[in-house]
Amino acid sequence: MTQRWIATDFGGLENFTMIEDVLRAPNTGEVTITVRAAGMNPADYRYVAVGTNRDLLPMPIGYEIAGIISAVGPADESGRATEIASGGGAIGDAVLAFRVSGGYASEITVAAKDVFTKPASLSFPEAANLLLAGTTAAEMLAVTRVGAGDTILLHGASGAVGVSVLQQAATLGVRVIGTASEKNFDQVRMFGGEPIAYGPGLTGRVRTAAPEGITAALDAVGTDEAIDASLELVADRGLIVSIAAFARAAEGYQLIAGSMPASASFRDNIRAELIRRAGEGSLVVPMARTFALADAAAALQLLSGEHPGGKIALIPGD
Repeated sequence: MTQRWIATDFGGLENFTMIEDVLRAPNTGEVTITVRAAGMNPADYRYVAVGTNRDLLPMPIGYEIAGIISAVGPADESGRATEIASGGGAIGDAVLAFRVSGGYASEITVAAKDVFTKPASLSFPEAANLLLAGTTAAEMLAVTRVGAGDTILLHGASGAVGVSVLQQAATLGVRVIGTASEKNFDQVRMFGGEPIAYGPGLTGRVRTAAPEGITAALDAVGTDEAIDASLELVADRGLIVSIAAFARAAEGYQLIAGSMPASASFRDNIRAELIRRAGEGSLVVPMARTFALADAAAALQLLSGEHPGGKIALIPGD
């Protein structure tokens, strides 16, 4: 048996519930993982909040995990053994997995192609929170084609995606001016960004900070202010990208999301590289706190409210 969280209907957190369910054995090309930590992201509840396709209900919750392999699917018809994405994969190995469905669970069976060896330097909560934010940040930088000497404006610099953008931009030699509330300025500075307050007068403050101009704008918050400032400061709308402002997409800037085929392909292909960087210590995952798996609703309430100050993980068995 496994404990797992599902959404029984679309809407708010009142539709989230934890159930006990029979866990199926892994088929060829799959492994079963005993979850040590489940990563938490705003996407976990946002897709439920706006969903309309009732064929998807009940909807499993959670996209990334870290844990221990507890079972491996059989070899294929040619005798080739089931292997995880990073190679090998045996019972007892510590791993992380991203682009899974139903990560809020005590145990889960997933496609082996989405499973990677966990770097020993990462805790399970850190590993479980690395890839959704990390692959999103990497794609934002890639689609805007920024490089050494460029200056970018990052909306939401102290959030999970923003912090990953700051670290990845630094390795490219990109200067980042990042919006944040003043209480989070130190967080932005810690990861190499130059914080600037959002609110009235934002574009003026950006021009003062970067009189040479802004090469590209990356929006991780989705507010009208973020889009208005980006459109005013960056002439080429192809150099503006958002992960949240879907309502104004007709204005010509780029939108990316894990559900889009091009985004999914990019994020799949960059996972191994980000895990390597994290293992070497050049990409870190700031943690705020952990919750027991049974307390997922309270954790989601925190995640959906005021900035928690880092990532949150669910710990089965706590």
